[in-house]
Amino acid sequence: MQETWKFPLSSQNQPKNPEFFLKELLEANERDLGIFLSYYFKKEGAVAEKVKLKGEIEFINDLKGKLMLDFDLVHFNACLNIHEQKRDEMPIQFEFDLLFQNLSLTGPYWPEREMDEI
Repeated sequence: MQETWKFPLSSQNQPKNPEFFLKELLEANERDLGIFLSYYFKKEGAVAEKVKLKGEIEFINDLKGKLMLDFDLVHFNACLNIHEQKRDEMPIQFEFDLLFQNLSLTGPYWPEREMDEI
């Protein structure tokens, strides 16, 4: 499994300073980032909240790079009286697509376990 999420860029918000623009976009879309990261933990029954940029943004070229997201991973189940929370992080790749006016975020590849044979 590898998740991808796209954020639209408006034509007036062309990234003149991509690093500043990316930080601003991540802060403005904290809730959507939580949903994006939660897909990785849905089998555990956990959700990601309070997503923040951790460390520096590493650019591979003008439009591509890597970054680390830091977030609260919350496990909650009222029936089992579980409410656990811990801080976690995940590496993310990004790419500005100026032609289609979007920013694509791609999470790590996590292989899924196949069904066991009987």
